[in-house]
Amino acid sequence: MSRVNAAAARPISLALQGGGAHGAYQWGVLDRLLERGALDIQSITAASAGAMNAVALVSGMIEGGPEGARAKLESFWRSVSQGGPAGVFGENAFARMASDWFTQSPAFNYLSTLQPSVSPYDFNPLNLNPLRDILHEQIDFKAIRDRSPIDLFIAATAVRTSQSKLFHAAELTVDHVLASACLPDVFQAVEIDGVPYWDGGYLANPPVWPLVECRARDVLLLLLNPLTSKGTPRSMSDIADRINEIGFNAPLVAELRAVAQVQDMARRGLLTAGSGYMALRFHMIGADGRLSDLNLASKSNTDWSFLEDLCERGRRAADEWIRRDLAKVGETSSLDLSRSFL
Repeated sequence: MSRVNAAAARPISLALQGGGAHGAYQWGVLDRLLERGALDIQSITAASAGAMNAVALVSGMIEGGPEGARAKLESFWRSVSQGGPAGVFGENAFARMASDWFTQSPAFNYLSTLQPSVSPYDFNPLNLNPLRDILHEQIDFKAIRDRSPIDLFIAATAVRTSQSKLFHAAELTVDHVLASACLPDVFQAVEIDGVPYWDGGYLANPPVWPLVECRARDVLLLLLNPLTSKGTPRSMSDIADRINEIGFNAPLVAELRAVAQVQDMARRGLLTAGSGYMALRFHMIGADGRLSDLNLASKSNTDWSFLEDLCERGRRAADEWIRRDLAKVGETSSLDLSRSFL
């Protein structure tokens, strides 16, 4: 499919959810959208793995436009795959053995209960993190700070105050992205200006509220955690999978519910003319039916063949969305928030 003329591209904001190695699915979505060229990406909010995709996209965009962004995303994920046994997304010996049959076994369930009892301050006292070197090598943070063409908001969780902290393009360093992706049972808290931070997905996954004041009135949500489940989980591994999905979707669901309530009030004429409310149009490329077959352990799987498969799944999901909903951008929402979140 040919690219759209840049002048005809539709303004949009992206909201990139986190989800470990499943971020490669999001890479595939972004790759196809950039290839199509029908969207003018003006703002991005992101957390965790979404933050990695965000800085890779922006860094690549600075270097070489949309094609530069596509190349940078692929290069970043190749580096993740080559990150070594230390574990870019915190994989461990248990997770690397975790085929479907193994995760259903009593042995895996028992071994999995042992891992949380050991703090990263004990098993990783030197605070080694292979992602630090990858980000240093792949991302030009100075260029992002000096001349990002996209409004960028990266979320992290302030450990001591339970507040969601947003870092902006003009201040971004490697530490800000590491903070956004810091799972506290795997890595030590990332301190920035004396403040410890954990994964941004605990309180904003991804944040939506910054986009209210951005120029683009359309928001495309790129999710990595399925919102729905076909049945009731019964095995311990399936229960853990679903708890993880619900937990990391909860901040977004709460935000979208609040937005849906405000939109409902506006429709019923309950907001005054001077309220300052500016409606957003929402769209979504989700994980339901695309990543629903994957278990929690796979979020640590950085084998290249697996990442390639996720990327291809993302490209197919983006193709479906382009055919079904692209024409609605700038006109109307393709995601009914009231039906989905009220």
